Amino acid sequence: MSDPESSIDWKALAAAATEATKRSYSPYSGFAVGAAGITPDGRVFTAANVENASYVAGICAETALVGVLAAAGVERGETVAVAVTGPTGDDLAPCGRCRQLLHEFGGPDLLVNRVPMTILLPGAFTPEDL
Repeated sequence: MSDPESSIDWKALAAAATEATKRSYSPYSGFAVGAAGITPDGRVFTAANVENASYVAGICAETALVGVLAAAGVERGETVAVAVTGPTGDDLAPCGRCRQLLHEFGGPDLLVNRVPMTILLPGAFTPEDL
């Protein structure tokens, strides 16, 4: 994908994220979130949020998605775009923790709901900062 933004079917990516909300485990908040990521070769991966009675032990959809991508062998920087939606298909903004995780895994060129990571997380902490 030479120009990721122009070659991404954002409607289909958001639909995949919205479909993933159906697999959310959110009995406490009732707020289902889905995430879908696409790689340069067109593979789409999805995940949903997973809540826990100990609220801080829950997993955001974006965090779950990074786990799915890594488990599938997708390398750091190979994900070109991520859509994050609620059950009605509305775009949702990732929390700060998820922005950092997405930046680390997807890199500064990653697009999240059409917005570059450099806009979502300016001055991100990177492995080079260690």
